[in-house]
This record gives sequence, C-alpha cells and structure tokens, in this order.
Amino acid sequence: MIEDTETIDEFLARHSADVEEAVRRAAAAEIMPRFRQLAAHEVDEKNGPHDLVTDADRNAELYLTKALGALLPGSVVVGEEAVHADPATYEAIQGGTPVWIVDPVDGTRQFVHGDDGFCTLVALVRHGVLLASWTYAPARGLLATAVRGGGAFLDGERLFAGPPEPGRDLTVATSHPDYTTDDQKRALLGLWTDGVAPRACGSAGLEYLAVARGELDATAFSWEAAWDHAAGLLLVEEAGGAHLTLTGEPFRVRGGNSLPFTAARDAATARRVAALLAGGEWRTASGAEPHRRTV
Repeated sequence: MIEDTETIDEFLARHSADVEEAVRRAAAAEIMPRFRQLAAHEVDEKNGPHDLVTDADRNAELYLTKALGALLPGSVVVGEEAVHADPATYEAIQGGTPVWIVDPVDGTRQFVHGDDGFCTLVALVRHGVLLASWTYAPARGLLATAVRGGGAFLDGERLFAGPPEPGRDLTVATSHPDYTTDDQKRALLGLWTDGVAPRACGSAGLEYLAVARGELDATAFSWEAAWDHAAGLLLVEEAGGAHLTLTGEPFRVRGGNSLPFTAARDAATARRVAALLAGGEWRTASGAEPHRRTV
C-alpha cells in the first residue's frame, strides 16, 4: 500500500512503463479485435441512444482493473462502466487511497461507427490530486503520458503547447448542446463571437491531446465525469496549459465544479475563454492566476 507522495513518485519511476504496457495490452486484447468488427449484440444503450457501451468497453475495463490493481496493491480502480453499474464506486475519488480513474473507450460512439477517434484513458489520483496519466489511441498508434512535475510526452517526445499565433481565431472544441443545461447553453453561446471558432467536440481525451500538442486552442466542456477529464487535464497542465471553471477556479477532479469549464494551451487563452463563458471580465475569487505549469 502506498503511504505517501514520495513513495508514489518512486512507484511511478519504477512502474510507469508497466502501466503503459497494461494499457496497450488491454487495447490489443479487448478493443482492437472489435474495431470495425462489432456485432449488434456487442453494443448496448446506457442512458439513451447516444450513450452507448460495447463489449470492448466492459472487457477492457475489467482487464485494466485487474492489471492496475496488481501493479499497485491497495489502490482502487474507478472505471466508467463500474460506476454505471454501482454509482457508489465513484466515492473512492474523495478519499486518500490511490485511485486509478479509467475510461476504457473514450469516444465509444466513434468506435461503434468505425471512426478511429477514440482512446483509452487512465489517471492516477490521490487526495484529489492528479499524479500521472496515460492517453492511448490504439487505432492511431499514439500514446501520451504525463507525470505531475515531470512534463507531458507523446511517444517519448516532450509536449509544449505554447500560445496561439497572434491575430487568428481561437478554435475551441465544445460540448454538444444536447448535453447541456439551459444555463450551460447560455454560457457556451458566449463563444460565438468575433475571434473565436467553436466546433463540436469528439473524444474528450483526444481533444485534450490536441490542446497539449498545440493543435487546438481550448476546450469548453459542460460535464465533469472524472474518467473523461482526469488524464487529459494533467496532460494539458504538464504541457504548459491551464484549466479554469466558470468561476475562474481550477477544475477539481473530485467534482463540485461550476460548469462549463475550459482547458487551454496557455494561461492567457484559458482566461479569455473563461471570461467569454462567464459573460464578463475574468477573475478568480482569490485573484489568483489559473492552474498551470511552466514548462
């Protein structure tokens, strides 16, 4: 059982490659054999026709639950499908036990329709602090990793998003209006302005990777399920980016955030998008700068 942050750092130094291998093997065993090969009986609805789950989701999560638990005895795995079956599972994120947050197939709709825009997301969290993350897009052959204080990497190459080019419109990936409340819709409408080019988001994990690579300026999301955001937010942060909620505070993986929130390639872009979402001048309750790292 991990006792403190120092030993977690030691664990990551020893076993980060083992986590990568577990993620790759889960995809090779349970996801990719079903890609563009799904039978009708392997796809089900969860909360409606746009909220799908497949045998790939279920089986890959089971694979990772076993593998990650074995790597870090005493840890807990909080996976999307396990929480759907038993919502009380989510409460583990609130405690001090090391928690693996897993989305086995982020972008299930794309996966079902044969689109390669999906990925597996894994994050290690303790006391609500993001410690490490893995984003694997098996159909694209991409693996991105991040360790708190250690940077973000894509296939071994350091990521640094940097500021957007001056004078061009900001590209922002946003939640679909069908998945927002009326208040959130009004906030997102703030992005429909000169100098901003909103577009519908795909897989959240791949949108965060695009931000970390400097290919996308920001996201604006209206939901806070930890499995969708934990891995990507650390990736963005360690690539020099920033994330802010509607009230100008950092996104909390434990929940209770004011939504929508943004993750952006640099602090200035985060402030700008947050201000547009809030419909006014950007500020935080404490006057602090947004959550970010200098790379």
